[in-house]
Amino acid sequence: MKRSGSRRARLLASAVVLLLVLAACGGGGNGTATTDSTGAGKQAADLSGSIVVDGSSTVAPISEAIAEEFRTEQSGVEVSVGTAGTGGGFKKFCAGETDISDASRPIKDEEKQACAAGGVEYTEFRVGLDGLAVVTSAKNTFLECLSEKQMAEIFKEGGAKTWDQVDPKFPKEAIAIFAPGTDSGTYDFFVEEVLGDPKKPESLKPRADYTASEDDNTLVQGIKGEKNSWGYFGFAYFKENEAVLKDIKVSGDDGTCVAPSDETVESGEYPLSRPLFIYVKNASLARPEVKEFVRFYLETTPGLIKDVGYAPAPASDYEGGLAKLKSGS
Repeated sequence: MKRSGSRRARLLASAVVLLLVLAACGGGGNGTATTDSTGAGKQAADLSGSIVVDGSSTVAPISEAIAEEFRTEQSGVEVSVGTAGTGGGFKKFCAGETDISDASRPIKDEEKQACAAGGVEYTEFRVGLDGLAVVTSAKNTFLECLSEKQMAEIFKEGGAKTWDQVDPKFPKEAIAIFAPGTDSGTYDFFVEEVLGDPKKPESLKPRADYTASEDDNTLVQGIKGEKNSWGYFGFAYFKENEAVLKDIKVSGDDGTCVAPSDETVESGEYPLSRPLFIYVKNASLARPEVKEFVRFYLETTPGLIKDVGYAPAPASDYEGGLAKLKSGS
């Protein structure tokens, strides 16, 4: 993911202004600690340690961008970001292997139970919004809009194998499906939105005979190489690859075809919009480097997230997250 030089310049300029203000007020001039809005004492460039982040490949670009900017303030802290998928990330998190779990869906009941069994208490922070892009190859000429019912026909167990089975107006050509694997939060979100809640007997079962990967870049490569391809992943990955991909509009209950965009995702008009989260282990939050990283994450993300390709969460989510840090709850 490319980083914005102008973004870094803005952040560094803000930091310089803040330091000048602190100096004018007599704060930090002799190396003494200051207190931030979370109530955590901090000192510039005096933290050390390592922070392990893993989970959603959708949220990973946000965490990577935040980690890059955080290093300019706290070079002694090493932040690693993995992409095991939301489900895979929660497995590691509940086993005590990570400090922070990136997630493109809320934690499931069975994952909550696994964390409880592992003695892992955590705090949830909503950090952004994303649209799930439904895509095909840029070479495709007939796909413009699909209803959720048509997408269910494609992705259900025993579903359509050729495009004319989805719509008689489409050609009788084999559908090449590339989609996230079962450990992905993107997969979970799509299945529940399009096929129905898996816990309910009336819901459709997802098919397994498709090319699956937790790596969105692998999906991009597969989809762009097949004229009759179909797949889905985070909107940000589509925007990075729109020269070789074509987005398919989605129609909801009212039949209106809506394309994913920053505006339709943020407003919720796009039918496949979703929240993005980080989950932080409470024991890790007791470490100053982790608490400072999470504070930095919540304060920096609103101004950075659009550069990464997502929409910001409501301001109340970031304010509420900072309040959680301050209260220690």
